[in-house]
Amino acid sequence: YGGEEVVHGMWGPRAGLGEPGVFGIAGPRGAADPLAMDSIPSVWQRPDVLPPVRVALGVARRTGGPLRRGLLSSAMELAAAEMVERARALAPLLATHAVEAEQARRPHDAVIAALGEARIFDLMVPRAYGGLELDLDTFLEVGLALAEGDASMAWVSTFYIEHNWILCQFPEAFQNELYADRSHVLAPASLAPDGVAEPVPGGFRLNGRWKWGTGLPHAEWVICGGRVKDSAGALEHRFFALPIEEVKVEDTWWVDGMCATGSGDLMVENRVVPEARTVGIAELSAGAAHGARLHDGPLYRTPMVPILILAASMPAVGQARAALARFKSDVGERMLFARNLRQADQPAAQMRLAEVEIQLDRTERLLAQITGEIMDRRDAATAEERAGWAARAAVAVRESRAVLRSIADASGASAHFRDHPLQRAVRDVQTLSGHAIFDLEQRLESYGRVLLGLEPQGMF
Repeated sequence: YGGEEVVHGMWGPRAGLGEPGVFGIAGPRGAADPLAMDSIPSVWQRPDVLPPVRVALGVARRTGGPLRRGLLSSAMELAAAEMVERARALAPLLATHAVEAEQARRPHDAVIAALGEARIFDLMVPRAYGGLELDLDTFLEVGLALAEGDASMAWVSTFYIEHNWILCQFPEAFQNELYADRSHVLAPASLAPDGVAEPVPGGFRLNGRWKWGTGLPHAEWVICGGRVKDSAGALEHRFFALPIEEVKVEDTWWVDGMCATGSGDLMVENRVVPEARTVGIAELSAGAAHGARLHDGPLYRTPMVPILILAASMPAVGQARAALARFKSDVGERMLFARNLRQADQPAAQMRLAEVEIQLDRTERLLAQITGEIMDRRDAATAEERAGWAARAAVAVRESRAVLRSIADASGASAHFRDHPLQRAVRDVQTLSGHAIFDLEQRLESYGRVLLGLEPQGMF
């Protein structure tokens, strides 16, 4: 202020403006009042990625001045609200392309492009790398909003977001390399440690085959899990990041639900992965990987598995929400055969609607409660709390599936045409509920064990 330029927002080392770890936009002297509340932008933007916004989250001279913490907090709230609105605005686009994407068995290019332009994939990337660094409550609302459009694309989106969070847990040198010229990476991941890695000078020689590589058609990098034995024979599980060019992809995704995720198998043969492109799974699971030390935000000391649970749950709950809204509309127009009666006037339909409304409300509240508890507890969470989150998320997915089935039972034969969104929602949520994390019997068994003071079992 008073210098040659007004600096809007937060700025960072690569922009050459001020303090490390933040970034922003410079504008000509005489620009709008940078502290005017009605001109604060709804979301900050990285100057080398998006066009400059008009005004101000904070002010500093080119030499670097203080950024008011109150403004930073307010700006993050504004950014969070804006990203949720962007996700809601994008949901119809996901729905429009859902049939075509299902038939093609891959995400639609236009949808991926629109999500990237809206900065959805930047959601949990640190501000130091041009990301938005928004927390799990925003992640939840964005994921649910996208899921109202299409389960498959919401699944791809929430996992692309989560996998960027994982990449921001790798060593600093790799993070700097990866985000040097971009604010997100499209990176499928197959987290099961199905590969075998042999220590070699400077890194590991990796071999293996992995299933469930969600979002492979648009992949730039991939993350694979592997087992490493040291010279003493001790076993360690690690994640390995590889550019897509070093991975062979096999199209195995011939399924009856979640068809549009573009999932498939990954194969790696004798690839040497530099040590900086690996991270220990145990550290990630404890919320104690490199990101917890490198980045100040509490998001980066959150254990990995609870974030994965949220990412996988949102598509089911969001699709149940969309189906319920559609059912409310449809029963007012649908006439019951041979009775000259609107379905909305039928007591049985009224009772069903009330029941699924309560069921879904309970489910959404449960998922929000889990999210709040994860944010409160982070890396301090006990084994009992973590097992409880996984079990309750599995219940939320089961309840979402039940809501969809109940609505389908009351929607008549027309809901089974291939272009009707309800039949696809039923198939998609049935398929995604087969994810290992939603095996309700195992999740309840694990939770019951720790409630009884026994040792927890398994990753979840």
